[in-house]
Amino acid sequence: MPKEQDVVEIEKRANDKEYVLKCVAQKGALLEFVSNELKNDKEVVLEAIQNNPEALEFASDELKANREVVYASVSKVGWTYCYAKENLLTDRELLLAGLKQTGQILYFATKKMRADKEIVLEAVKNKGIIVKYASQELKNDLEVGLAAISQDKSSYQFLSEDLKENEEIRKRLEE
Repeated sequence: MPKEQDVVEIEKRANDKEYVLKCVAQKGALLEFVSNELKNDKEVVLEAIQNNPEALEFASDELKANREVVYASVSKVGWTYCYAKENLLTDRELLLAGLKQTGQILYFATKKMRADKEIVLEAVKNKGIIVKYASQELKNDLEVGLAAISQDKSSYQFLSEDLKENEEIRKRLEE
């Protein structure tokens, strides 16, 4: 969390782009305290994200709909995918970049993405229990099931009844 003095100073100069750029380059979270105009300035937001990818939270809605800006954050920390606007939720590459960081974001994916085997495999390799949010078809897929329980045996509870009876799945549980 930024020091109180940093916040006081940036609030005083919240519209001074040159000053704000210097500040967010050192402490990206200070983006929270700049003017709405600068929260909508792509250069300022990208500078903040470069220092602290979580700064995406404080970007304008317009920039949360900008693929370049969102990718800069999601590809580094993943969970910030939850800030992506609807127009980006069908972007496979963006989702896969985030899933490489954290499988948890499958929760925010569209139904279509949750039915995409490559996407679900990437998610469960990172966080097995997230198979809970996969499509019914993929909860019945042997490769997905094996990947999920290899990462977290408790994900077994979210597999289809048929897959729970599979011999390979049962063997993997015993390993």
